Amino acid sequence: MRTYKVALVGTGGIAAIHADNLSRAKDRVELVAACDVDEARLAAFSDEHGIVGRYQDLTQLLAEAKPDIVHLCTPPMLHIDQAIECLEAGVHVLSEKPPALSLADFDRLNTAQAVGGTQFSCVFQHRFGDASAAAQALIGGSDFGRPLVARCDTLWYRPDSYFELPWRGSWKAEGGGPTMGHGIHQFDLLLHLLGPWTEVTAIASRQARATSTEDLSVALVRFENGAVATLINSLLSPRETSDIRIDCEFATIELSHLYGYSTDNWTLTPAPGHESTVANAWSGQPLERGSGHSAQFLAMYDALDAGKPLPAGADSARQTLELAAAIYASAFTGVPVRRGDIVPGHPFYAGMDGAGLGTRVLDETALSVPSPV
Repeated sequence: MRTYKVALVGTGGIAAIHADNLSRAKDRVELVAACDVDEARLAAFSDEHGIVGRYQDLTQLLAEAKPDIVHLCTPPMLHIDQAIECLEAGVHVLSEKPPALSLADFDRLNTAQAVGGTQFSCVFQHRFGDASAAAQALIGGSDFGRPLVARCDTLWYRPDSYFELPWRGSWKAEGGGPTMGHGIHQFDLLLHLLGPWTEVTAIASRQARATSTEDLSVALVRFENGAVATLINSLLSPRETSDIRIDCEFATIELSHLYGYSTDNWTLTPAPGHESTVANAWSGQPLERGSGHSAQFLAMYDALDAGKPLPAGADSARQTLELAAAIYASAFTGVPVRRGDIVPGHPFYAGMDGAGLGTRVLDETALSVPSPV
């Protein structure tokens, strides 16, 4: 197994999670460099995590530290340009979500990957727990049967003070509200479990938070396999949970957690007459490892060792980003959106606000909503 040289770009809160999880990978990784425009923050972070290479410029880092992989832990509006620079320099990229603020920007990755002979992956760590792998293997099979009905809720709470950072709650910096920045993890897992989506009908509104984006979206999604799911993405929910429920022909499988899960967070309910079959199918799967960044990091190194495509790579990350775009497009136009509808020339291809349509709709809605206290 090869030891990979890794650099962290951005040294804020999420970078600390990356550094802590990289330390668990032991001899699979060497954390060789960090980069941040804030010199004091860079120094404090590097001292804490024992990082020798310290840079305030990404181009210089790539030239001098020569990492194999760069982890992008910067604000969302920086992800795509930084990813392209790394890929073209021959460095693999693992980017925090969202991978880009629009499908137009995301599609620039194809050329960059080809130029550098490198790969892009997005941090969708919920895919990588043992239980999600077991669920993916069993849903649609003979033991669980076809998936029929599902729900996927990201019910989180963010007070007004959360948006004091100037890049939060804006279309230009985050690309959207909880649909893009919060619920995307959970509905990415839903897509991982159920497969390709085909059509979405949605609403979005600004209920209470002083942002330019939505603070709530609700969607009805149909999948290629015939399953139908509801999705709620909220920043207005004092009792925070992240929930997925999938009703198959012979079993209901549920996940309830907040920011990560273990096997204990999953619940199975067999249909009458299928108790032993469902229980045996589940217990026959490896169910030790929970979700988390370290699980995705190790899966990435294994793929590189084997010369295989990276998990959560560009193609599957695009499907998730396309669903986010479709939720906004349906919410702000009032019509269903099918997968593949949002192409170059479509108003929601270049931005999640539909060339300003989303902002106008939310502003009109807000006229009837009391101002935030």
